[in-house]
Amino acid sequence: MDEAVRAAVGQGVVREGNPVVGLLDVRGIRATADALRAAFPREGTLHTFAVKAAPLVPVLRLLADEGIGCEVASPGELALARTAGVPPDRTVLDSPAKTVAELREALALGIAVNADSREELARLDRLFPASPAASPLGIRVNPQVGSGTIGALSTATETSKFGVALRDEGAREWLVRAFVERPWLTRLHAHVGSQGCPPALLADGVRAVYELAEDINRAAGEQRVRTMDIGGGLPVNFASDAVTPTFAEYARLLTADAPGLFDGRYGLVTEFGRSLLAKNGAVLARVEYTKTAGGRRIAVTHAGAQVATRTVFAPESWPLRVRAYDAQGRPKTGAPVPQTVAGPCCFAGDLVAVDRPLPPLEPGDHVALLDTGAYYFSNHFAYNSLPRPGVYGYASAEGHTRFATVRDPQSLGELVAESGAAHLAGLSALR
Repeated sequence: MDEAVRAAVGQGVVREGNPVVGLLDVRGIRATADALRAAFPREGTLHTFAVKAAPLVPVLRLLADEGIGCEVASPGELALARTAGVPPDRTVLDSPAKTVAELREALALGIAVNADSREELARLDRLFPASPAASPLGIRVNPQVGSGTIGALSTATETSKFGVALRDEGAREWLVRAFVERPWLTRLHAHVGSQGCPPALLADGVRAVYELAEDINRAAGEQRVRTMDIGGGLPVNFASDAVTPTFAEYARLLTADAPGLFDGRYGLVTEFGRSLLAKNGAVLARVEYTKTAGGRRIAVTHAGAQVATRTVFAPESWPLRVRAYDAQGRPKTGAPVPQTVAGPCCFAGDLVAVDRPLPPLEPGDHVALLDTGAYYFSNHFAYNSLPRPGVYGYASAEGHTRFATVRDPQSLGELVAESGAAHLAGLSALR
């Protein structure tokens, strides 16, 4: 990271006219993909990337080169995956609100679909006879195993909007019957949640749905459920550089909790997102001004709510580490003092870190928000019409760092066009 920041400043990737950028460590992404494959070495496993975590075509292409497909949850995400060259048989469509048009497209392409509700299954009943049978079809089940520490990201609660609630009255019997009556249903899907959900909770959900698969297969008198989509959700450690929990640790936990899942009878699909990208990315921003207020030292930077939306609005759930660099991109030295790192947005709460011990920051210095490779480049918040920052991948070796553009910074012209400039007089013409 230190070498990449120095190079980004020295090569003008971040500069006065481009004061905030996203950085992605390409070698780190490849190493993380290697770790995922090594954790689940059995043939018949399809790893997919949750596109919502980083909806960037070059990222999807890089992951595809590493053998990782795409889990998509909207027509836009599917378009990105297709543009990246991800083949249909390595793509999974999940969404609680799929339209008839989306389902028809997926069936025509042969993309795997997980029905999210009884109503969606009824829609597939009507669509499937007239569509090619290449799409693997399944049902998403809510195992109702409880919440993690972040309720908004916990998808297996008693009343979650996702999936068919397994423990509701009559639900298990309905699910078994649905599979027995439909030979074309061949997979089950479960996703317990993500950040804030400990691996043990994720494993509880997988085990519950695995046990349902065993019940279905017994009732059908054959291996009707042939694939288990276990979702993703492995949390990320935002407190240090340590990668914990690891994919290998999670795989061992699953093997202990549901050993039959790995005995060769079931294909496996995973849908990890944050755990693949977060630690391989950073937001780098210039310090524009420093000041004091009420004895508090404040560094006003160009990274705030527009790039760190979750951190600004829910800092207890999404704390970020901040690393300080000087004007040349070198690590700052000096005795740490409490400082608040603020963003450029015009509201008082636009703070990414409060009273954080850092070497004294000065105008022209830089701050790096660590562990932001996932979601921080996808959740741009356009408050104050701040443009989306550019994102750049890098690879460092032998003291030299090369950069490749992932996404160009949004120009003011593009921002104005996006804000309706082509319809300038539309409202004025109404009487």
